[in-house]
Amino acid sequence: MRKVLIAVASAAAVVATALPAMGNLGGGPDPAYPGQYPVVHTDKGAVRGEAKSLVTVYKGIPYAAPPVGALRWKAPKPAAQWKGVRDATQFGGSCVQGTGWDPGYDKPTLTEDCLYLNVYRPTDTSKKNLPVFVWNHGGGNTGGAGRDTNPDKFVTRQDVVYVTINYRLGAMGWLYTQGLDSENTDGSAGNFGLLDQQAALRWVQKNIRAFGGNPDNVTLAGQSAGARNTCTQLASPSAAGLFDRVILQSGGCNAPGRTRAEATVSGDRFAAELGCPTGAGQVSCLRAKSPADVLATQGKVAQSVSVVGTKVLPTDPLDLLKAGKLTNLPVLVGGTSDESQQSVFGQYDYRGNPVTPAQLDALIAGAYPNGAAQIRALYPAANYKSPTVAWGTIQSDQRACRDQTLRDRLARDTRTYAYEFAEKDGPPFTSIWRLHTDYPFGATHVNDLGYLWDYLGTALPFSTAQVDLSNQMISYWGSFAQDGNPDVRYAPAWPRYAPQGNLLQFAAPSAQRVSHAQIGTEHHCSLWDAVSPAV
Repeated sequence: MRKVLIAVASAAAVVATALPAMGNLGGGPDPAYPGQYPVVHTDKGAVRGEAKSLVTVYKGIPYAAPPVGALRWKAPKPAAQWKGVRDATQFGGSCVQGTGWDPGYDKPTLTEDCLYLNVYRPTDTSKKNLPVFVWNHGGGNTGGAGRDTNPDKFVTRQDVVYVTINYRLGAMGWLYTQGLDSENTDGSAGNFGLLDQQAALRWVQKNIRAFGGNPDNVTLAGQSAGARNTCTQLASPSAAGLFDRVILQSGGCNAPGRTRAEATVSGDRFAAELGCPTGAGQVSCLRAKSPADVLATQGKVAQSVSVVGTKVLPTDPLDLLKAGKLTNLPVLVGGTSDESQQSVFGQYDYRGNPVTPAQLDALIAGAYPNGAAQIRALYPAANYKSPTVAWGTIQSDQRACRDQTLRDRLARDTRTYAYEFAEKDGPPFTSIWRLHTDYPFGATHVNDLGYLWDYLGTALPFSTAQVDLSNQMISYWGSFAQDGNPDVRYAPAWPRYAPQGNLLQFAAPSAQRVSHAQIGTEHHCSLWDAVSPAV
């Protein structure tokens, strides 16, 4: 189906049972565990990972040169060769980003040297030619890193090679100005983060066979902004042939990217705010600014969306989707039933400013002026724990109905499998779970991730029924990564989705087959399709 790049021969995957006196490996190998630090040869040099009983991981492998100095705001360049064996037992630096409530992000990250990936595979080295699963992390294109995801339970149960990646964030990854566009004749301006993801996928093509993976069987998956980026890759000519199917979780091609004109206005505002006005010397001025200055400025003028009308992204993915020309690759797509409760909580109650009844009325009127009366009647604040929860429900239902349109558009032209994650009684994702709040999040944004892999260093306390659901979801996702068909034995059949057809709804202890009409009824889509139709 595609031209395969020359892969490193599998014979180059050499297991080392002894260590030289170099490397950051603590006290060195334990003689009771031979092969504890296996060595694999990549196209740039050898890397030494760490084998545990079930999973072997290689962390912090550079897939591109550090984008620092003159390489800031340039398309990713090849990583340098190295001699000897590189330690791959520690994560590489995360990309420049601000603080957040996620554990490990209590301080700003100011590291530009961040283009690293991590490879997880079964420790049983007899397993080869495995499906490859590449994870595109979320975080609004302003936060997060590959290290946030621990896929051990997914790898051990599904026999896949799982790759997590970093990519440039915020203004470092998405800034576009006329000066940068003129300098970058390859059309990379405004899409540096997108090109980082492609560089990581090319690394997979060249090297993953040495780790036991099959470069001809690659699933690119993402959640939230990672799902949007994944959908955008479908529209980028330079990404063609780098993956074989996609998974879109809580995101996709639901909103247009920036035109070059829009990006120019925003980028020049950003540059001026940073003290680098339009004209000669703008680019050198931008590169002279510190990561802290760039980070502070993007808090005033956001830069986090791809630029359309460039060589990297000639046509908006949303336009291609509407025209039925986005992709012919298999797609697994879905979201959570209460997507917006997390973000609404974070905006209001978490900050100590819960929504009041009067404020709820104003929010409804401001966001949905053509249907405010109907919305107030359908979602009276008295029916909810608080006005904040009412507003979160309104936002969640509107998004769920918009997502129905995404599924229908995809299913017209490609093999599509759709789902809704609706387990409302599980523990919320790690950052909220640590707050010990009684806010009723339901099946909110990010909550599904813990059922597939561990997120942010924490295995959540699931009930027995929720463990059953987790096992089932892992089986479905793993089957899709194997051959593009998510069906598994001893679980409800996952039907191929047709416009306004049937999908799976996940709630403990098992998935259930539901109809488009049932989802529409649960989320009041007849109202939302009239008041706030998808773009």
